[in-house]
Amino acid sequence: MTDIDRTAEKLAEVYLLVGPLYRRVLREVEETAPENRVSAGVRAVLDQLRRHGPMTVPEIGRSQSLSRQFVQRMVDEALAAGLVERTDNPRHRRSKLVAATAAGLAVIEDVVGREHTRLRTVAAHLPATDVDATLRVLAALVADLAEIEPAGEH
Repeated sequence: MTDIDRTAEKLAEVYLLVGPLYRRVLREVEETAPENRVSAGVRAVLDQLRRHGPMTVPEIGRSQSLSRQFVQRMVDEALAAGLVERTDNPRHRRSKLVAATAAGLAVIEDVVGREHTRLRTVAAHLPATDVDATLRVLAALVADLAEIEPAGEH
């Protein structure tokens, strides 16, 4: 077995760990803090808006490798809860921008704050260089799969 084969096997182990990690994060988001409970999909939308400001539904989808249809459902859910609003898009007359409301920003700040509290415990046991290396590896895996589009985005 070559070094590249051994590294490929370790990368396959990363895939195996990402699934359980993702599912546990989903449960954490959806089961804690009942007063600010949001679905994982709405959390993803709110976080993109928190990080990048107003975006169109297709932009949110592309940024998260999610289908436009799924993002639209999450935006509709967030709209119904008063967490986002639609605004005019100066770049495109028909494609509205989605922006977080003050209530939406408060919810996502609370969710992110809880996540960071938990992550500080983990961070205390990991050198920052390990985290930086993990980010590089995960970014390379995402980039390698970039040609795979979410359903409905072809």
